[in-house]
Amino acid sequence: MIDLKNLNIILTGSTGGIGGAILEKLYSSNATIIATGTNQVKLDKIKENYKNVIIKKFDISNHSTIEKFINDCNDILNNKIDVLINNAGITSDNLTLRMKEEEWNRVINLNLTSTFLLSKYVIKNMLKNKSGKIINITSVVGHTGNIGQANYSASKAGIIGMSKSLAQEYGRKNISINCVSPGFIKSEMTDKISDIYKKTMEEKISLGRFGVPEDVANVVAFLSSGLSDYITGETIHVNGGMYFS
Repeated sequence: MIDLKNLNIILTGSTGGIGGAILEKLYSSNATIIATGTNQVKLDKIKENYKNVIIKKFDISNHSTIEKFINDCNDILNNKIDVLINNAGITSDNLTLRMKEEEWNRVINLNLTSTFLLSKYVIKNMLKNKSGKIINITSVVGHTGNIGQANYSASKAGIIGMSKSLAQEYGRKNISINCVSPGFIKSEMTDKISDIYKKTMEEKISLGRFGVPEDVANVVAFLSSGLSDYITGETIHVNGGMYFS
């Protein structure tokens, strides 16, 4: 079992399916966690179920407040942020000719620009401590593209490229930056798709099934731990063999 005791971790997007599984894994691994989200009801539920988790309602799309958010977290965690997990993200799907500029900008701004700014300001704190890890949750469509998701695919591909650049910039400062790229993961959304479409997608996956959020969470816990200290600039695929890099 991975033990994350004495590690201080910030997790964005903690109220979703994958975010919830990551939260559960980090909590059971003894990490100190600041969990963020925008849905107060779901955040209250987290507080009920995880007594020691620190809850901060925060909208990462509000770029002007990100630096203050990171500084506030740093104060709460006694000037020691060990791991930032950029998990929050949105979709706004449409075919390219129908996609409004607003739809493009909203997805790029939240998924890519917010991830950049969160990483930028947390690195400032990690440099003072001479160590740190950033884990960015991307997607298989950042590698393959997907019909109706030009904005989402671009945002996730952008995170992958950005992470490689940051890894080169800060590796010698003992700060690692890696990505986890999920494929089709079971969720409320996948439960609603037709059996015919589900079967079509499963046929594209070497293991013949969708993943579960815990599959992603296990990789995130590994990358958060000292077991991954010699890994940076990498993308670990969690897609059951749907895509090989």
